Amino acid sequence: MTPSTTIMETLAVFSSEIPLIVEQAEDEIAAINMAIGASYAGLRAMTATSGGGFALMTEGISLAAMLETPVVIVNGQRPGPATGLPTRTEQADLDMVVHAGHGEFARVVYAPGNITEAFELTIKAFDVADRMQIPAIILTDQYLADMVAPVCLPPEKDLPRARHVLPRGISPDEATYLRYKLTETGISPRAVPSWISGVVYADSDEHTEEGHITEDGALRAAMVEKRFLKKNALLLEEALPPHVKNITGARVVVCGFGSTLGVIEEVCESMEPDKMGRIHFQQVWPFPAAALASLLAQAPGAPIITVENNAGGQLAKLIRRETGTAIHGSVLKYDGRPFTFEDLSTRLEGYWRTHGIRF
Repeated sequence: MTPSTTIMETLAVFSSEIPLIVEQAEDEIAAINMAIGASYAGLRAMTATSGGGFALMTEGISLAAMLETPVVIVNGQRPGPATGLPTRTEQADLDMVVHAGHGEFARVVYAPGNITEAFELTIKAFDVADRMQIPAIILTDQYLADMVAPVCLPPEKDLPRARHVLPRGISPDEATYLRYKLTETGISPRAVPSWISGVVYADSDEHTEEGHITEDGALRAAMVEKRFLKKNALLLEEALPPHVKNITGARVVVCGFGSTLGVIEEVCESMEPDKMGRIHFQQVWPFPAAALASLLAQAPGAPIITVENNAGGQLAKLIRRETGTAIHGSVLKYDGRPFTFEDLSTRLEGYWRTHGIRF
């Protein structure tokens, strides 16, 4: 689904060179369930779509959480609702991806700001999904999806390759292997069917440690704590901190996420580089509240402004909700076009004048 189509097209080209399978499913519901099935069978799997397709995938995302089966989902944002502007850009799906799915479960959401971050965060998403056995979401948009720029990537041999599954050939006793074993961390030993002699059960209903359906209240509470509270605590411990520049003693702090990174950097450097602190969120969920509080303490009293490609100031609301931090205001753009240097410069200068902010 545009603008994520280029992911499929690129992977299809590489599938002739490396062991990679690309499948265009009949719809987004099939796509997410095929990815979950492939992951359950031992493969690393991902699917990519846009906001409308992601909405159809939300039941499948909850299924992946209940099965504790890792899966990576890319949401390439475009203006909605419905078909909206299918070939334009927007950042209006932040609220949706953070909360998508029924029930409570752990998930991680990354928001790359450029091509290098997209590369690095995709690797990170696969690793975290595998290790935590959760859905990992990469939130991008049409502007970033169509971006072309020279980048320096690390050698293939230096890329992480850990799979976080029980190795092929071990023989846990069928009577004692617990796919959903209650552990201190919330992460259970994950075995791939046919890789071990024991049976690997999977159940979309609430289940016992073995994987059999249960309605036991105490066990239900323990499983919610395992899937949600314990895993979420681990995700918060290793949450990626925001990228920051010139925050110490800043007179104003400009915040953004995703593809606004480049234009915010360029505009701030051209205006008051030593007085305008910049914060870029590469991870938006679980929200790195502690890291943000530490950063803002270095610029006490500075007004905080968000720059967002949406009409509701979704990042500003997320910051307020998760930290209690007062947001001075937002510069918003929702006509389907990304911020240009001239546009953002003019609007920030106008904001300073209107609200009496002086450097």
